[in-house]
Amino acid sequence: MQLTRWNPTRQLGSRTLFPALMDDFFTSMPSRSAAVRDFIPSVDIYEKDEKVFFEAELPGFKKEDLKVDVQGKIITLSGERKEETIEGENRFRKERRYGKFQRSFHLGFEADSDMVEAKYENGILTVIVARPEEEKVKQIQIH
Repeated sequence: MQLTRWNPTRQLGSRTLFPALMDDFFTSMPSRSAAVRDFIPSVDIYEKDEKVFFEAELPGFKKEDLKVDVQGKIITLSGERKEETIEGENRFRKERRYGKFQRSFHLGFEADSDMVEAKYENGILTVIVARPEEEKVKQIQIH
């Protein structure tokens, strides 16, 4: 017995003008709630020259819709991509993610907010956190 995926356009019979287009449209279109609910940006974290770098992939965001908070040993990246609507639109597919996100990371040391810098360029939010002097590795000379 061969299983066939249910397709709502088959119920329309000969009234469907574009059966192949409609098959693809209904079977691969994500729901609106999934598009809003599932937005979690990818973040790379690495250390270089006594600084911790966070690089978050956030294409399509406006700089003013992003926020970086530092509190003690926690750094939090957050933001919101608002859905733009076009009056009189006839949308065929909606796959881009919209909505709010928030990601928090444990630094392992107390961060001084004056030693944190952030920039947003080409869809990448880069946050650089300098280690405090007492956290930096000190090399001891051997006598």
